[in-house]
Amino acid sequence: MTSVPQPPTGPRPNELGAFVRARRAELTRDAIGLPHSTRPRRVPGLRREEVALLSGISVGYYDRIEQGRARASTPVLARVAETLRLDDEQRAHLFELAGKAGTGSGESAAPRVKPQLRWMLDDLTAAPAVVMGRRTDVLAWNEPAAALFTDFGQLPSKERNFARLVFTDPAMRTLYRDWADIARAVVARLRGEAAHRPDDPRLALLVGELSMRDEDFRRWWADDRVTGKWTGAQHLRHPAVGDLTLRWDALTGSADHDQQLVVWTAEPGTPSHDVLRLLGLWAADDAERLAPDSAR
Repeated sequence: MTSVPQPPTGPRPNELGAFVRARRAELTRDAIGLPHSTRPRRVPGLRREEVALLSGISVGYYDRIEQGRARASTPVLARVAETLRLDDEQRAHLFELAGKAGTGSGESAAPRVKPQLRWMLDDLTAAPAVVMGRRTDVLAWNEPAAALFTDFGQLPSKERNFARLVFTDPAMRTLYRDWADIARAVVARLRGEAAHRPDDPRLALLVGELSMRDEDFRRWWADDRVTGKWTGAQHLRHPAVGDLTLRWDALTGSADHDQQLVVWTAEPGTPSHDVLRLLGLWAADDAERLAPDSAR
């Protein structure tokens, strides 16, 4: 009986390198939201050093992957897959070529907001509040938060990230009169998360992207002495209601330490408290105006 050849089941490094190079050539800086580079490009797509930085690995390590000389770990492959924007099928093929079980997708699905945090959020009708994930992902928000910051519902889900907004949205630099202090606190938050979960591919992708897009982030991330508080006073200048000083605090649910309810409040009796109530009324009126007739 003639045996039927079976496909190889172990790592296929040469095929892995060719696959990664092909995917890299398909991506552009515009496609992943990076600013244009002034350096001339001799080949299409992203450069190797750009993929390495976005993936949180050294250029030498990434070079060895493309050359078929490195047996990349599962966390590294997951980071590269995120950087190259691989879909589920491509990701599975990447891990198959590397001889790894599974797809390495891990947390590909967006986390569900815990019911208790959702209930608390819905009950806050005057104070801006969001449910924030580990990487400062904005998982849910109320109408005052949308009125204070931005309409999160109009953003693609991958862009609903507080750190990304702070460093890439020009409106945030105008909104925060103490922008540098807020931005440093955000960097400190991400640094703490990176120390706690050093193999998180999505966090590495976020840090790599912000490092390439913003010089301040890149400098503060490289500074081991950077510190920041995740609570305290914030001074804002809102384009619709003017100046206000708010205090923010993060409340962690006992059921899930990876999700926090972040709330902005003002001291009762202060002008900021009155302005905040005005912002809440404005948000409610705006939501009522935009609601379909069937929902009224």
